[in-house]
Amino acid sequence: MPSSSKGQLTMEKTPSYFVTREVPCRIYSMSKDTKLIVVVRNPVTRAISDYTQTRSKKPDIPSFESLTFKNMSAGLIDTTWSAVQIGMYARHLERWLQFFPMEQLLFVSGERLITDPAGEMARVQDFLGLQRVVTEKYFHFNPAKGFPCLKRPELNTKPHCLGKTKGRIHPNIDPEVMRTLRDFYKPFNKKFYKMTGHDFGWD
Repeated sequence: MPSSSKGQLTMEKTPSYFVTREVPCRIYSMSKDTKLIVVVRNPVTRAISDYTQTRSKKPDIPSFESLTFKNMSAGLIDTTWSAVQIGMYARHLERWLQFFPMEQLLFVSGERLITDPAGEMARVQDFLGLQRVVTEKYFHFNPAKGFPCLKRPELNTKPHCLGKTKGRIHPNIDPEVMRTLRDFYKPFNKKFYKMTGHDFGWD
């Protein structure tokens, strides 16, 4: 990590950190005062999004439905499949709480980041002890993408939107599979809400 001088914050982003077993200990060894921000979204939607991204690179992969189950007729979910495993947030958080207090972790709602980006950014800025500089005027909603884009109001330039890898159209998934997945995640979600003190409204 680069050195930070007084009055500076150094930030780094790697999505796999939250779910990689060895990472909490390594970050704690590097800096026990590190603040951690994790963007989470409905684990069912997250799993489908994960699959959609993989399928865009490997079009011949099996269907989402067949990858989800170890045994489809028994309704047995394959928890070794990373698309499913990542959404078991409570399980991952337990590892982090062995090293960091909850006050050093902020969980940002992926859904609210789309519907109320300024509201979620206010939470982030407060958490980092920053002045609330990024407000509503920094966002422009792109209906084609379905995501807000960033703009610099003082420069009056064209908004900067997420790249073409974001906002892909998800495949239609069997409603029964969706229902089974929602039921599977319910206890994990409940535990996660309790641990974070925040109801993300995924049930």
